[in-house]
Amino acid sequence: MIDLVLTVCLVASPADCKEERLTYQARATSAQCMMLSSPYVAEWAGNHPKWRVAKWRCEWPQQRRKAI
Repeated sequence: MIDLVLTVCLVASPADCKEERLTYQARATSAQCMMLSSPYVAEWAGNHPKWRVAKWRCEWPQQRRKAI
């Protein structure tokens, strides 16, 4: 499992940003995750037209627990 962490901003208010996490099954390195993540980012963006994806990154779930 790997988290795809999107930083998204409101189209109507570009300064209002937040993080969205998508978790999916992947047995890949972080670099492979980044290369393979575009369809997931595009799908999320298509389903959330009021939001613009500013950037994204791949993160292992263990990193999230360490950050908390």
